[in-house]
Amino acid sequence: MTFTLHPQLEADTVHIAELGLCSLLLMNDARFPWCILVPRIAGAREVHTLHSEEQMALWREVAHVAGTLEGAFDAEKMNVAALGNLVPQLHIHVIARHTTDAAWPNPVWGRGTPTPYDEDALAERLALLREAVTQ
Repeated sequence: MTFTLHPQLEADTVHIAELGLCSLLLMNDARFPWCILVPRIAGAREVHTLHSEEQMALWREVAHVAGTLEGAFDAEKMNVAALGNLVPQLHIHVIARHTTDAAWPNPVWGRGTPTPYDEDALAERLALLREAVTQ
């Protein structure tokens, strides 16, 4: 079995970078600094089914991305979640939150209408994140 990105993730995100284990994606919703990490493991659906080395690598990458977003966006709170109810492929959401954001204090899912990045804002956000995650 070969790793392929779930079609919904492909449709909703933009590729940022390849980390050691995960593909790092940007959710195409400019309302929130929102990344998604997807382990490049064919058929992976749950964290607990990964080998312990893969679990440790995943959480190291999640922590790195969370710290990067927290610093880059001066976040008041970091949301980290692995739901997978609609997209069964294992993926971890990492979202920088502010008390002034469009969904605060609720989860970002199902709140308002997503606002896709315009071309310039997307290029700027991708450049910032690519530089920050490689530091």
